[in-house]
Amino acid sequence: MNKRISLLSPLDLSSPPPFQPQSFDDPAKAVETLTALYERNTAFLIQSFAELAQGAPISSRYRAFYPQVSIETTSYGHVDSRLSYGHVTAPGIYTTTVTRPKLFKHYLKEQLSLLMKSHNVPIVVSESSTPIPLHFAFGEGAHVEASTNAFIDVPMRDIFDTPDLNTTDDEIANGEYIPPPGEPSPLAPFTAQRIDYSLARLSHYTATHAEHFQNFVLFTNYQFYIDEFCGWARKLMAEGGGDGYTAFVEPGNVVTLPGSNAPETDAALTRLPQMPAYHLKKKGHAGITMINIGVGPSNAKTITDHVAVLRPHAWLMLGHCAGLRNSQRLGDYVLAHAYMREDHVLDDDLPVWVPIPALAEVQVALEAAVAEITGYEGFELKRIMRTGTVGTIDNRNWELRDQRGPVKRLSQARAIALDMESATIAANGFRFRVPYGTLLCVSDKPLHGELKLPGMATAFYRTQVNQHLQIGIRAVQKLAAMPKEALHSRKLRSFFETAFQ
Repeated sequence: MNKRISLLSPLDLSSPPPFQPQSFDDPAKAVETLTALYERNTAFLIQSFAELAQGAPISSRYRAFYPQVSIETTSYGHVDSRLSYGHVTAPGIYTTTVTRPKLFKHYLKEQLSLLMKSHNVPIVVSESSTPIPLHFAFGEGAHVEASTNAFIDVPMRDIFDTPDLNTTDDEIANGEYIPPPGEPSPLAPFTAQRIDYSLARLSHYTATHAEHFQNFVLFTNYQFYIDEFCGWARKLMAEGGGDGYTAFVEPGNVVTLPGSNAPETDAALTRLPQMPAYHLKKKGHAGITMINIGVGPSNAKTITDHVAVLRPHAWLMLGHCAGLRNSQRLGDYVLAHAYMREDHVLDDDLPVWVPIPALAEVQVALEAAVAEITGYEGFELKRIMRTGTVGTIDNRNWELRDQRGPVKRLSQARAIALDMESATIAANGFRFRVPYGTLLCVSDKPLHGELKLPGMATAFYRTQVNQHLQIGIRAVQKLAAMPKEALHSRKLRSFFETAFQ
């Protein structure tokens, strides 16, 4: 028997003092209180763990709860119907658990301000009934298991709450959650524990902390784009930041500041993570994050599942594709207006019969960016860009199958290009209410005998990647200049939506 605890005796529960609910008519004050409550409760768990790790007797089970924020409205009063978020659809009590309020400070203040403006009701801050898992209390980069030798004879789950995947899911975002009778409705698309899970995954996959992620995200499937982005960002930093950029962050959280030719510390990773992320930062997270997601729909789903909890304002796919029309040339651009989904990774979350609409705001920004960077306008733009359906498939070697199958389907869909990521990224943008878009570059034409071979590919990358990247950056700048209420389309909202963006 462990000398520190008798497992035959039930443990008492040790928690911080109860927190009495507080009502606020000032969103900033509400967020301050959420922050103080969260910091108090996570500090309790961290301190308790540290004491036990140093040999203190185990006399109780340690538990602290996530804070939560709630509103109650009794009116069907009409709200501004132009807005896609910031209001609830019917009378009732609405609530959501909150994590990392310092990270989400600006987001929370904006969402709560819109709610108060729409419904003229106070904000209530209280403790939820959802325990904070010890691992998440430590935050990103913590290796809790590495410090558990003190609990070798006592399972840590007997002493602290650990992540519970039974309650960490996407039911709210998928529109499948139905509150039990008498329970409040969700106020946000993600619960605190779901957010914490993704923040930990983001750190693992990208080797950068969540605080560095920006609200405008570029995804790519080729390292060539990352190399160009890094060169451009480092040049901006060396020249003083230009246009309000405040830092450039690389994997390993390596930071280069304006006016500097090198990072603050020489802490570059010896091996890149699976999906490295690079962040050109601006105040208020208004800069650009670029992520090399690698190849395939599984990676595309994985990274967007996690980036979505940060509630970005837009994400775009920049990558290469197979051109399917004889009239296309290598280096031509493809602006996706529709998606043919044969990726299959989202079939259980978003059935294939759900259409994925093109978003006018994003489409216009991308087309205008192509015109500005290339110098082609109007009808002349058709020389280098085609719009239409992009097919996404989960079989990289689709060309080796009986051509009557895939080619027939692609022709029936009027597809103009094929890749392995774009429809997945667009579909998850639709699912998570994140504005999305796709601009691809034709790198081969397998149906017409122009296969992607090493020598040809190298020359193609050398001449085309920089221009394509600059188009993506210009499109992001155009989107960032738009009012958020215009960018977040009502097309992405279902019949019964959460109030938070």
